[in-house]
Amino acid sequence: MPAACSALAVETSPKPTWPRLQLRNKSLLPIVQGGMGVGVSAHRLAGTVASYGAVGTIASVDLRRLHPDLMEATGRSRDKAAIQHANLQALDREIRAAQAIAQERGAIAVNVMRAVEQYADYVRQAGESGADAIVMGAGLPLDLPDLAADFPHLALIPILSDVRGVTLLLKKWMRKNRLPDAIVIEHPRYAGGHLGAARVEDLLDARFDFETVIPGCLEAFAQLGLAKDAIPLIPAGGIHTSARIRQLFDLGASAVQLGTPFAVTQEGDAHPVFKQVLAQARPEDIVEFTSTAGLPARAVRTPWLDNYLKREHKLQAAATEPRRCTLAWDCLIQCGLRDGNGKHGQFCIDAQLAAALRGDVNKGLFFRGKEALPFGHEIRSVGELISHLLPGAV
Repeated sequence: MPAACSALAVETSPKPTWPRLQLRNKSLLPIVQGGMGVGVSAHRLAGTVASYGAVGTIASVDLRRLHPDLMEATGRSRDKAAIQHANLQALDREIRAAQAIAQERGAIAVNVMRAVEQYADYVRQAGESGADAIVMGAGLPLDLPDLAADFPHLALIPILSDVRGVTLLLKKWMRKNRLPDAIVIEHPRYAGGHLGAARVEDLLDARFDFETVIPGCLEAFAQLGLAKDAIPLIPAGGIHTSARIRQLFDLGASAVQLGTPFAVTQEGDAHPVFKQVLAQARPEDIVEFTSTAGLPARAVRTPWLDNYLKREHKLQAAATEPRRCTLAWDCLIQCGLRDGNGKHGQFCIDAQLAAALRGDVNKGLFFRGKEALPFGHEIRSVGELISHLLPGAV
């Protein structure tokens, strides 16, 4: 073909079309950036993602660590109420800063772990600060409609992993005359951080496969008298190509959620060393273990984690009596270290995640998904990542 004809063909070929995610009154790119704490996904990352018309997510837990004045006031404090208040101040600041970056484009969500003690306060603060959505996992968020009742503008998005959990939540919420605005379907075999399975041994169970869960959810919708498209389904975990996204849309998904690929972008809020650790991790460096919250978790094997795993059984066997919280603010409702629960992890998860945020490889816990990253070891921008995932959409 002559060069002129080739150029003309490129100019006139239609752009790929991608469905839009309908979330309340917003029409969005079908990309949700996962919430990653402590401080990994804060205002800079979430605001940038939203500025492209997608969903940017702020992880709510212990955001004071991103604010020097709040850390100066509470870093050595034994005053639990003061620490909790500082974290609410930080969440308010982060939401407003993300909105300033987004400039009314996209949506700003707040990820709240059901497993943290202050989860109800985080929901309230997110509503008061004007967030667009609450995304809640790490436990069944059966009471989320009640917690958000004073904030009708908030979209409510639970994170679940199998059809049984989705069906149970829908029945409970329908009794409250509320449906989720969307549901994130997290695959424990691939996701990073806390995983939606009861035990590490369950991570490979086929009931979590998207090819099982998405059609199963659509069937559950029909059995409950709901329309097929009543609730957008958002698979999460192991998604890093546009081809895979197309496959999931063909299954019935309305959008996809990605965590680690966004964590390593230039706009990610964590230290550059944090991004390097995640981007350079080999498959054999990524391991599963039981977190102090009692949930399976996945992270990069670093000096701290390697040393902990060698001592895990000994530490668990010695965990027989409750002890005072090492950081004085009881971040988790159930904490294996504080509560003396030998079935749970025996370390301070907040301290280890905070070390990772600072880029401290020797002390940090670096949560990461299991699959390869879209750009390999490279650190690219949010815009490049979205263009890679949704060619022609931006």
